[in-house]
Parts: sequence; structure tokens; C-alpha cells
Amino acid sequence: MMQKEEKEILPSTIKNKEKRSEVHAKLKHQKKLEKRKKAKARDAAEKRALELGEEPPPKMVPRTIENTREFDETVCKPDDEELFAGNDADEFGAILKRERTPKVLITTCRFNSSRGPAFISELLSVIPNAHYYKRGTYDLKKIVEYANNKDFTSLIVVHTNRREPDALLIIGLPEGPTAHFKLSKLVLRKDIKNHGNPTNHKPELVLNNFTTRLGHRIGRLIQSLFPQDPNFRGRRVVTFHNQRDFIFFRHHRYIFDRKESKQTDSKGKEAEDAKGEKASQERVIARLQECGPRFTLKLTSLQHGTFDSKGGEFEWVHKPEMDTSRRRFFL
Repeated sequence: MMQKEEKEILPSTIKNKEKRSEVHAKLKHQKKLEKRKKAKARDAAEKRALELGEEPPPKMVPRTIENTREFDETVCKPDDEELFAGNDADEFGAILKRERTPKVLITTCRFNSSRGPAFISELLSVIPNAHYYKRGTYDLKKIVEYANNKDFTSLIVVHTNRREPDALLIIGLPEGPTAHFKLSKLVLRKDIKNHGNPTNHKPELVLNNFTTRLGHRIGRLIQSLFPQDPNFRGRRVVTFHNQRDFIFFRHHRYIFDRKESKQTDSKGKEAEDAKGEKASQERVIARLQECGPRFTLKLTSLQHGTFDSKGGEFEWVHKPEMDTSRRRFFL
């Protein structure tokens, strides 16, 4: 009886610190044992089903913020004809159909910092056919006009604050749109352990989890910065992974390698071939080497047309009152 009462007592209700930590440790140990017992029972059931030639029991899917997100009407569907019709008529159609070659102008805000040029030099190595121009005292509207005259397809402005890049402005040319991102968690190539150096090959582009109409539009804006004919021989890949409306940027080189793995029988022992030698199986694995930089983007606004701070019409603006739930996402 006393043991049952102890189990029911919550550690937070015990005032004595030593007793509280002792009860907490016991509860934690019991939970660990139960978890291990359940895992062993699942593995045994799966093994038994495979031996009998039956289907193993379905794996349980854990509840996460992603798979319990709030319902959103704007989530794109594979049979959405209106979406595909809009893709043909939007501002990025010419580039994504390879009718125009992407040409990107990169500049800074008026007051540049020490880490800004280092970040821009690494952006130049990531985006093919990108050119850096010093900002000077020119107004952003004049830079947009200049870029249009020189047949640039996109303009990227790196904003810095307190010697640290903190925002990115991506403007599609000649007709927009303009996306403003908050930039954080910047790690330059030299600060990444065992980093690689990228080649001049055109990279492959991976866009993950841009599921809503707004996310689809942002994905196409990012896609328009890169050529649509990657050089697979270069084994370069650029990834924009959207998770909970944070866009994580990574830049890797990859290589395919062969690895020998030992074959085992149903009892878990190493299998042997006809000659009595231990059988092994070759499998292909992919090895990654990060090239950098590494950073995170958060969309703050999307504006129709090119940059206009006074009379611009916004498609979407993030406001604090939108953050009503942890399970509500916009991209």
C-alpha cells in the first residue's frame, strides 16, 4: 500500500529537496524501464511476423507540431488546375521555362559592416551568374532602374545592423515581387568544421515543405535565382528547408560511396556462403560535406511589384497578432 501511495505522489508536492529528487529519480527510472520493455516487445513482434511471412504491425507515428498543424485552406493540392494556370502567367515563368537566364545583382545597405562583405562573397559562390555592386549613396529605386536596364532578373540587398547581417531583401525584376526576410544564425564557411570549397558547377536546388499558396510563391521566387539546368557532375546541392515558417539554408557537396555490410540470418548470426566464408553485401551510401554559409530566413513581408516603402501594395505582412497558436503556419 505504501509503495502505491509513493508512486501516486508527485515530486512537485514534496517540500524536502532530497526526498523530492529521490522520488523524481525513481519515477524517471521506471519510465525508462517501461519504454525499453515496450521497444523490446515491438521488435520481438516485428521479428516474429517476418519469420512467419506476415505483415509486421504498423509503426506508431508520434504526435508533432508539424502533423497536428491547424487546417489551412491555402495548402496546395496536386490536382489544383488554378495553381498550374497561375504558374504559367506569373513573373517567374520565363526563367523557370528557361526562356531567360537568371542574372542576379547583389548589393548592401548604405552602412555596411565587417561581416557583410564576407557573407556576400560566399553568396556569390553559391548563386551562379551573380554580380556584386557597391551601394554607395544611391537610392534603392535607382538601383532597381539600373538593374532593369542591365537585364538583371533579380536583386538581393543584404541589410546589416551592428556589424552583423540581419535581413535580406529579394526583388524579382522587372515587375517584382519583393520579399523581405529576417536573417539569423549566420555561420560563415571558415567557421564550419571540416568544410569543403564549392566548385563553379551549377548547383542542384532542393526546396522542402513550401506547401501553401504563399509558400509556393516564395519557393518560385527562390527558384528564379538559380539556373534550371544543374551540372550533376559537380555534385553540388543547395537546400532551402522550410520548417515551422523558418527557412533553413544549407550548401553541400556529395559523393556516392560503396560500403560492405555483413549479412545476418533470422537468428541474428552472421550468414555464411557455400564455401564457409562470411557473406557480405555491398550497398551505396551518400557522403555529405558542407560548403557553407549556413543561415536561417523568416519571411516578414511580400510586396507586389518592386520595392516601394510608401505606396507599395503588400500581398502578405507578418503581424504579432497572427501568432495565436504554435500550430499555425503560413508557408
